Formats: sequence, structure tokens, C-alpha cells
Amino acid sequence: MFTYIIKRVIGAFAMLIVISMVTFGIFYVVPQWAGASPEAMASRYVGRAATPETVHLVAERLGFNDPVIVQYGRFVKGLVAGAEYDYGAGVEQCPAPCFGYSFISGQPVWPDLLDRLPVTFSLAIGAAVLWVVGGVSVGVISALRRGSFFDRLSMGTALAGVSLPIFFTGMISLVVFSYALGWTPPGGAYTDFSVNPAQWAYSLLLPWITLAFLFAATYARLTRAGMLETMGEDYIRTARAKGLHEREVVVKHGLRAALTPILTLFGIDFGLLIGGAILTETTYTLPGLGQFAILAIRNQDMPQVMGVVLVAAMFVVVASLIVDLLYAVVDPRVRLS
Repeated sequence: MFTYIIKRVIGAFAMLIVISMVTFGIFYVVPQWAGASPEAMASRYVGRAATPETVHLVAERLGFNDPVIVQYGRFVKGLVAGAEYDYGAGVEQCPAPCFGYSFISGQPVWPDLLDRLPVTFSLAIGAAVLWVVGGVSVGVISALRRGSFFDRLSMGTALAGVSLPIFFTGMISLVVFSYALGWTPPGGAYTDFSVNPAQWAYSLLLPWITLAFLFAATYARLTRAGMLETMGEDYIRTARAKGLHEREVVVKHGLRAALTPILTLFGIDFGLLIGGAILTETTYTLPGLGQFAILAIRNQDMPQVMGVVLVAAMFVVVASLIVDLLYAVVDPRVRLS
């Protein structure tokens, strides 16, 4: 088991290094291959209002004329040990981990990401609980009652949940539950958990349900398919022949075997959501990483965009690592492989 954990941790660390290379390549190397000059690269960091003289000076100070390997080394050093940005008018400090410095906002990107992260994490964790509990439960019941009215109704609802885009269901939910009935607050309301936990949950209830409805549909269908496959296996019949209670057969033997693909999907989905639920945060005007990314793109603030990309990729890797470790708990065969 210890060897398995070490291998997965080393693999995750190697993946983070690859992600840093790919991210650097996308934002630094590919534009140069496409013909972007150092001044064109620098213009993405100082905004639209900068003069040509300022852009040229920033290109020199930021080292866009240096070799690519030197620029990548500076990029990695900033992530690990911090960086200094000399843009002519002064030297700006960016403490580690430095995900870039925004010359438009005049401050490092990482503190802004930290301010937005609690909102996105609150949205993701609440919706994840709802969609996993709801989706898996509905999928198990549908598999056990295959062909029943509940099975057809739940799978039909799941199909609608997969088909309808989040901005459509979000807008409809706002119109009905916030503006017409007044049961939930309208978009833009967020209360920190440490200030008022009850108000925190109340302000996020409708975004949770809307986001969970989309993912629960997929999990319900996936769980149903997995349960239908595992409940017909020989070891399930053996467990029943041994006189085990039906609940133990379903949960311990049937559902446990069907959880592996669900864990895989959950790790990817949750990691991506932590990187920013763009459509949900935009629909409900929540100040999370998704809305932060949209504003950064509109302002052409490339360091902020790159910071969101790095954080999103990092959380996907971390979530995948946790899922790999949970495999060993769910399926003992993984520990022996």
C-alpha cells in the first residue's frame, strides 16, 4: 500500500511539471511560433491603453527577448521562490507562489485567486455532495427496479438534465424560485461561511441545486449501468446464496464494485469545478474563479488568465491523486496490482 501511494504521489508531481511546461508553452512559446513579436507579447501584460514606448520597455524588462529556456526557468522560479518584475517605473515584488503579476490591477495574481477560491470551493463542495448522493442513490434504485415507473421517470429526468445547458436551467431557476416565489436570494449574494454558516448555505442553495442537477443526471445513468452489470455477476449470486442480507449484497458487493468509474469521473469533475464553474458563477453573479477568468479575458489581463489555468490544472491533478488513493480503499485488487 505504501509503495502504491509513493508511486501515485511521484506521478502527480511529474504531471505538475508537465502542466507547467504545457502552460508556459501555450502562453509564451506558441504565440512566438505564430509570429508574435516581444512587443506583442508584452502588450498582453500592460493592457490596451499602454503607449508603444511603454510596451517596448516592458518587453525588455520582462525578458521576452531572452531564449525560451531562460524564460521557462524564470517562470518556474517565480512559482517556487517568487519573482521581481522590473517594468521601468519600478520593481514589483511577487512573493511565492508567484502565478504572475498583473500590471493592469497593479498586484500579484495569487492573492486575487485566494480571495476568489472560497466562493468556488463552496459552490463545488455543496453541489458535489448533492449530485453524488442524489445521482448514485437514484442510479442504484433504478437498477434494482429496472423497467419500473421510477426507473423510466428518473432516467428520463436524467436525460433532460444532461441535455439542458446550465445557463438555461440557471435562468429558469432564478425566474421561478428567486423572482416569482422569493424562496431563494437572487444572484450575486454570497456570505462567508465563517460569518454566518446558515446564510452561507442559503445564499448558495439554488446554485448548488442547479449545478448538481446537471452532474447528478450523468452519475445516475452511470451508476445504473454499473449496478446492472455487477448485480448479474456470479459473486453476487454467491453472496445471496450464503444468506447475506440484501442491503449488504447491494451496498458492500454490488455498489462497491460499481464505484470505480464513478470515482474517476468525480475526480475530474470536482477538480474542474474548483478551477472555476464559469457558467454557474456567471449566471448567479458569484465572485469565484470562473467569474475572475471571464473578467481577466475581457480585460486582456494575461497573467490573471494564466493564473486561473494553472490553478485549475493543479486542482485536477490533486483530485486525480485523491481518486487514485481511494481506488485502493474501494477495490482491494488495486493495492495488489
